[in-house]
Amino acid sequence: MSTKDYLEKDYYAVLGVPKTATAEEIKKAYRKLARQYHPDTNPGDTAKETKFKEVSEAYDILSDSKRRKEYDEARTLFGTGVGGQRPGGGGFPFDFGDLFGGTAGQQTSGGAGERLGDLFGGLFNRGGTRTTGATTRPRRGQDIESEVTLSFTEAVEGSTVSLRLTSSAACTACSGTGAKAGTTPRVCPTCEGTGAASRNLGNFAFSEPCRDCKGRGLLVDDPCPVCEGSGRAKSTRTIQARIPAGVADGQRVKLKAKGAPGENGGPAGDLYIQTHVKPHAVFGRSGDNLTITVPVTFTEAALGAEIKVPTLKSMPVTLRIPAGTPNGRTFRIRGRGVARKDGTKGDLLASVEVVVPKTLDDKSRELLSEFNTAAAGEDPRAELIQRARSE
Repeated sequence: MSTKDYLEKDYYAVLGVPKTATAEEIKKAYRKLARQYHPDTNPGDTAKETKFKEVSEAYDILSDSKRRKEYDEARTLFGTGVGGQRPGGGGFPFDFGDLFGGTAGQQTSGGAGERLGDLFGGLFNRGGTRTTGATTRPRRGQDIESEVTLSFTEAVEGSTVSLRLTSSAACTACSGTGAKAGTTPRVCPTCEGTGAASRNLGNFAFSEPCRDCKGRGLLVDDPCPVCEGSGRAKSTRTIQARIPAGVADGQRVKLKAKGAPGENGGPAGDLYIQTHVKPHAVFGRSGDNLTITVPVTFTEAALGAEIKVPTLKSMPVTLRIPAGTPNGRTFRIRGRGVARKDGTKGDLLASVEVVVPKTLDDKSRELLSEFNTAAAGEDPRAELIQRARSE
């Protein structure tokens, strides 16, 4: 990304959130826009595809607390006029090329050039290589967004899924040169093959992609008919992606260097997978714990009992419930929950539900009547009624 792009792009505006937005607000805004502009839901709509890329680029920076801080600080620096004032008033001109690519004799340790070079290098050229002279600069590949729907069990235990990805890659017809077979591109005379040109804006000189070669450093006189001289074409590939154990519904999984291939030896982009998890018929989830509701009879709750409780993908376990267990009480079964990153597991939280029989035969009714008579005592609702009257 050029310095000009950096100054002009407002990632908060792209996501439609204020600068003070929380991480959760940024995530919510991104998910809404990603669904709206995703290429899979808008096939052939290049405008929405471009918008999707802008939204993804904005979220990539603002979702990372460190990069967001660097971005905010950099915009504050340039927004207040980095460079200072000359004695007697009036700004003094400087070239960002000096700041980012000066020699050791021009920069001192900890100076503005070094700080800004580190800032922009880390923020916009992760993994890239800075080059000098008449050579085409490596470019990092684009990040790719994809979605996957998992069963409840796959999300808890982890799963390997097949993903079909479409991204930009080197054109196979011209091997990425952009030139028609039998011809070769030539070095751009404007930028001398660097792909960058300096543009003066008053007291500032900005480095931006060369307009003649569009940042490639090369010019094509006889373009490839497949990629029309760009050297890039749409590529479709299928990969096996490992979704780690314990992912939650809506979680965004990052797979480093699984995105679009880089250009001119640059690193590949990253792959971001939005996960959707189907509900389970028996189990629920609370953080790293699984939840389950277990029906018990009135006599089991009253007298106590040992009951069988199902577990996810394992044999049932025996749970001992004490006499007098009330309806809704929750028991913790250790180590039967969701896998954590450290290799341990959460727990299974089993809540008992006392089941009242809908029909009774004469014998059962008689016995319960005898129990009711024998257990008759103080009204359990008396205190409740008294408290209600006193308010």
